[in-house]
Amino acid sequence: MKLTFGAPVTEHRFQLRCVPVTGPRQQVIDIAVQIEPRVELESTIDSFGSLVMTEYMPQAHTEFGYLVTGIAFVDNANIKEEPFKPLYRFQSELTKPGTAIGELVEQCRARLDALGEGVDELEPARQIMDAVYGAFEYTPGSTTVQTTAEEAFEQRKGVCQDYAHVMLSACRELGIPARYIAGLLGGEGATHAWVEVYHDRRWIGLDPTHDRMVDDNYITIAHGRGYRDCMLDIGVFSGNSVSQTQWVNASVHESLS
Repeated sequence: MKLTFGAPVTEHRFQLRCVPVTGPRQQVIDIAVQIEPRVELESTIDSFGSLVMTEYMPQAHTEFGYLVTGIAFVDNANIKEEPFKPLYRFQSELTKPGTAIGELVEQCRARLDALGEGVDELEPARQIMDAVYGAFEYTPGSTTVQTTAEEAFEQRKGVCQDYAHVMLSACRELGIPARYIAGLLGGEGATHAWVEVYHDRRWIGLDPTHDRMVDDNYITIAHGRGYRDCMLDIGVFSGNSVSQTQWVNASVHESLS
């Protein structure tokens, strides 16, 4: 990630959640983090288990960025158990439903009622994912990081963050505990977001942007109730009428060695 300021800034305090960590479905090794301008980072683990790095740059600068490299061994077929946390039953500020999502929930409820008995226990979540996917048009630039699930679904346009928030909202309204995941998907591009639902003492991933179950091509960076618990980078600084331009690139490739 590279952030370019239109004028020098000072008193820059920042917080980063940009490093994948070892968890129930992945082992992460050989992590290297480079910060520009160079600074020693302070690290801690937040209440969701994400690695949080913070620091303060008092000196003037016009660029800020980080580069994270490493190796992740992902084993989606053997996800380890995690204790259940009741907070994932409840809506967050970005997932509170309104009229538009209320209509989606009723459509999903009808689909779930039609399933009958004997279906896979994950099928209700798959049905919700499919309903969200079918109702949305992937449209970059149509929303911001502040857009709520209701606002995005009213216009039926958004990006992966919006798909995830809408699915979270519908799942929670229908009694399915669900959490937001910020991470990486195999290939070249930006970071990605998807949903996990709690099933058989494990968190199972579903990607409403692509209408598919999460597999070994997905690397988790952070999880929480919604985007605000998983912001990869956030900061404040002092400056005079400063514009900002951000560039982000995520590259994930399978090692053949």
